[in-house]
Amino acid sequence: MTTTQVRAATQNTSGSAGAALFALAIGGFGIGTTEFATMGLLPQMAGELRVSIPVMGYGITAYALGVVVGAPVIVALAARAPRRGLLLVLMLAFVAGNALTAAAPGIWSLVAARFLTGLPHGAYFGVASVVAAGLVPPDRKGRAVSRVMVGLTVANVVGVPLVTLAGQLLGWRASYAAIAVIGVVTILAVRRWVPPVAIEDGASIVRELGAFRRVHVWIALLTGTVGFGGMFAVYSYVAPTLTEVAGLPTGAVPWVLAVFGLGMTIGALLGGRLADRSALGTLVGALVAMTAVLSLYALTASSPVAAVLLVFAVGLVCQVLGGGLTIRLMEASPDAPALAASSNHSALNLANAIGAWLGGVVIAAGHGYLATAWVGAALSVAGLLFVGGSLLAPRFRS
Repeated sequence: MTTTQVRAATQNTSGSAGAALFALAIGGFGIGTTEFATMGLLPQMAGELRVSIPVMGYGITAYALGVVVGAPVIVALAARAPRRGLLLVLMLAFVAGNALTAAAPGIWSLVAARFLTGLPHGAYFGVASVVAAGLVPPDRKGRAVSRVMVGLTVANVVGVPLVTLAGQLLGWRASYAAIAVIGVVTILAVRRWVPPVAIEDGASIVRELGAFRRVHVWIALLTGTVGFGGMFAVYSYVAPTLTEVAGLPTGAVPWVLAVFGLGMTIGALLGGRLADRSALGTLVGALVAMTAVLSLYALTASSPVAAVLLVFAVGLVCQVLGGGLTIRLMEASPDAPALAASSNHSALNLANAIGAWLGGVVIAAGHGYLATAWVGAALSVAGLLFVGGSLLAPRFRS
């Protein structure tokens, strides 16, 4: 066993691994809350800053670009930085970005603040995933990583509704100030409960970037971009689908989104367990299930009951897919797992852009909101083709 694994086994025995994973999950909760809170606060933000809602949407785009840029760049440049220290620095940047968002005097300063807030997103999850996997025996690393990701999924159940409500009652600036406080709590928890993790021998920028020379890393990233694009094609337009197609009242939408978050939470826990058995098998199963669920959505989501149940199922399956992708990337690049895992979040943000765009195309063409699910199903099938390609590519070293 390596030094890191020996330390991890000792800490797991003493029970401190659970506290460390909880600390890392708090950070995931804060990041998930800030990522999705803007969607709920968009009208208030646009009104106070005196811009249209589409222009205010630049803040969402800026955050996504920050994730895409920050994930690989930060992890590569910080290849030799102590893992716990890097997590603390990333959370400091997170706190600063949300504080600047809360204090932004105009639209462009806010857009810049959202870009800065997005920079540590993917790097945090990538590094936290590697740290989490090192805290437990090898056969439980999928479950450990899923515990970190649960923080992000719980944000959709609890964090986003609460900060949206706070924004309505106290103003949107108070919401981002509260999110900054979550970052401060994360810093204290990580400092207290996450143990120092030794830097792997030979760690360097060159070795981290070497992950991108591996065909299986690119296949997994493309699988995530395309496969998750299917989910985002549907989720981006779920609110008008629920109200205009399924006939639910507007007031029901936040509750249905909470149901989606509940599905994500269960899916994250289930995906971790399945990935411990077989990351590749989890990818195949999740993409097949996503194709089936989205096809049912296209056929039956005009019924309110079916719509709610299928929104839950989409959330569950997408997080099973996410768990399989993270472990697959870490296995595909064993000497640079942090960069591989963090790049997954860049891929997922590209999936967000691609899925939302393709869904918008079919809606604009007059095919209706349910047609977005057929787009999603097609993208899930495309993801399966990429997974099939990985079976033909030369095997990576495990």
